[in-house]
Amino acid sequence: MKTSHFGAVVAALLVQPHAAWAQGGAEGTTPLFTVNLGTTVWTGIVFLALLGILWRFAWGPILQAVEARENGIQSKLDEAASRNEEAARLLAEHKEQLADARRQANELIAEGKAAGEGVRTEIEEKARAEAQAILDRARAEIGRERDQAIDALRRESVDLALAAASRLMQEKLDQDKDRELVERYLTEMGDGEGARA
Repeated sequence: MKTSHFGAVVAALLVQPHAAWAQGGAEGTTPLFTVNLGTTVWTGIVFLALLGILWRFAWGPILQAVEARENGIQSKLDEAASRNEEAARLLAEHKEQLADARRQANELIAEGKAAGEGVRTEIEEKARAEAQAILDRARAEIGRERDQAIDALRRESVDLALAAASRLMQEKLDQDKDRELVERYLTEMGDGEGARA
């Protein structure tokens, strides 16, 4: 349906100039090639007035709108470039902070290992010192007990020797003097054996 209307309009436009040519041919002039001075002047005045009106009221705002749009696009491009630079700077700072954090973590780990090694060494030293102290105390205790046993043996020996001597002599001797005499004799014997050893 639309095609038939379009075809009719085209046919009318094609037929109308032929009709005008046929009319002009009767008068001897063609209306398409006829110059009408009044129409030409008024067409030029209307064209210039329209051009002035468009220049004054339309092109200025259009050019301002285009310029404002261009400025807006440029400012957005500048802002995007600025944000891009800021993002690159922040990324570089982040990478630097990350590297610094890794370095600090490695330092802390190394310090922790060194501290752990130091604590282990200190505990081992304390354990050795305590073991040595225990050994020294045990040796001292053994030495004291040995000395006490030797003293006890000497007293027993003195008492046995006195008892044997008093039985042999069938008389009671002065026990303190006898004890002193025997102890001195045993000490001299012990010193003599120590000197020989």
